Formats: sequence, structure tokens, C-alpha cells
Amino acid sequence: MSSEVIPATSREVRLVSYPEGDVTPDHFALVESELAAPDEGRVVVRNEWMSLGAVYRDQMVPETDLPIPVFRLGQPMWGRTVGTVVASGSPDLAVGDLVEHFHGWREYATGHAQEFFRRDRGLLPSSEYFLSQGPTAWRGMVEMAQVSEGDVVFVSGATSGVGSLAGQLAKCRGAKLVIGSTGSKEKIDYLVEELGFDAAFDYHDGPVLDRLRELAPDGINVFFDNVGGEQFEAAVQAAAPHARFALCGALSGQLGTGDGGSPRLDLMAAFPKELVLRPFATLHTPDQIADWNRQFSTLLREKRIVFPHTAVEGGVTELPANFGALLDRRFSGTVVAKLT
Repeated sequence: MSSEVIPATSREVRLVSYPEGDVTPDHFALVESELAAPDEGRVVVRNEWMSLGAVYRDQMVPETDLPIPVFRLGQPMWGRTVGTVVASGSPDLAVGDLVEHFHGWREYATGHAQEFFRRDRGLLPSSEYFLSQGPTAWRGMVEMAQVSEGDVVFVSGATSGVGSLAGQLAKCRGAKLVIGSTGSKEKIDYLVEELGFDAAFDYHDGPVLDRLRELAPDGINVFFDNVGGEQFEAAVQAAAPHARFALCGALSGQLGTGDGGSPRLDLMAAFPKELVLRPFATLHTPDQIADWNRQFSTLLREKRIVFPHTAVEGGVTELPANFGALLDRRFSGTVVAKLT
């Protein structure tokens, strides 16, 4: 039933007000909830790692056009998390099993066994690797953009959790040249020296189109867009004929105050090039996650890819502050918070 003493309470973070501008710790409350042995068919999980992502900011808008549920005031928040089963009333999960679920922002999770998905501890180097944003990077770069040998690839927002994996996947698939955009000199060095990008630039250093024409004079064949705004508009101008665009996100509109989520599409440039524009969403279905974990395991074992991530400490107590730091773009790669 249980292999460790379960505490009487578990701390969790709740949203107490919807932010109209910057997100601050005042928008959250740390609450203790009761924790009891599981009834039949239910489990208790000690949470270990939670993924922190910018999408949580969208879920703090009470009315959103995105196809995702929003957080409700005074209710437990949620997020993608991995942890260990510490008590089980279900024959489907045993104490000690590693599971992935969406009951994040708390120290312990309880629920029906069907809400938790067993993961093979031996497949990846450590449990936080199961929280990579690889399913999105793989679907966008491989299935949407169909990157292949000889392609010239541009990844905007290349130091994000998705972008940093997308660029590496392009190299794994035989891309001739992979270019990344980012926001600082330090991150340029990180992309080129640690992640294997062929070139990178700071989008603050002048017009993006000038940099793309300098780095890819014959045009780009693949654009993996996490940013939107000027970078999308520049990619249209710099695209080679029949270039494929995988449109993953619009961080310039999501995290800023401008209209980066509504860039201008120059149809007179797009028509003659016959550009292929493929917006997509990855819903992290069980099949998508399982397929990616197998691919990830192989690529890691063959040392063809690394997991770019930032691990933040402080447990549940520091989640609001660490989330604010993420929105301020202080981190690189996938951001994972250690919960217990």
C-alpha cells in the first residue's frame, strides 16, 4: 500500500487574482490541503519535477481564444509533472512507479489511477527528462516542416525549450545549415558551442531580415517559428522557393505588449515562392509522448542530442517567483522546477 510515511497535508499553489499585466507572487497563494491514504482505485504521488512554461500565462486569462482550460481563482492549478507513487489503492500502479501527470503546482498529487501514466525509469537518464518539450519540437520539425538533408533552417526563439530541441533535430535529420535567433550574446554562444547550431544572432542587433540574408544568402528552406512578429515577416522575405514554415508559437505577442501574435503576411512575396505555412498544436497525446520518449532515448544514447534545460530549486514555495523569472526570459531551454 505504502512504502513511506505520507504527511497529513500537502502544500499547493493557487491563483487568487487574474493578472492584467506582469505576473507577480501576489497573484498566487500557498495553501495546505489535507492528504489521506487513497481509496480504492486511487493513488498518492510524491511530485518530483514540474515543467514551467509560458503557456501558464495564457491560462491566467479568464477568457482566452486558445483551446486550453484556464485556471480558476481559488482552485488548485495544474501542470505537467513527474513523480513517484507512494501509496496505491489500484492494481494498475504500484508503490515506487514513476508516473507522469498534470497535477502540478503541489507537493503531492492524488487522483484516480487512470490520470497517471507510468514511465520507464530506465529509458531516460533522469526523471526530469520526461518533461522535455520534445513532442512539440519533433512534430513541428519532422512532421510539419519535413526537414531533410541539405535544408537551410531558421529557428526563432532558439533557446526556448522547444526551439533548442528543434534545432538539434534539424541537424540530426541532415540539415546543411541551422540558424537560431535569441536575445543575448551569451545565448548565441550557448546555441553554437553547446547545442551545435551553425550560426545564431541576437534579434536586438538590427533588422532580422538583414541577418538572415547575411547568414543564408540563398534563402531558408525551413522556418520553425516560436516568436511571430518581425521574425516571421523577415522569414517570409528570406525564404527560398517552396520553403516550409512550421508555426509553433508567437512569444513576441504572448509575453510582450505588442502585436507580435498578428504579424503581416506579405502575400506578394509568398505567392511566387509557393510557401507552405503549417500552424500546429501538439496536444501531448499518450502516443505522441511515447513515440518521442523512444526517439529521445535513442538520440541521447547515440550522443546526437542533449537536453537543454534549466532546473530551478526552492520547491513549491518558490514556484510563483520562478514562473515570473521564466516570463522575464531569464532561463534557457526547458524549465523544470524541483518540487520535493
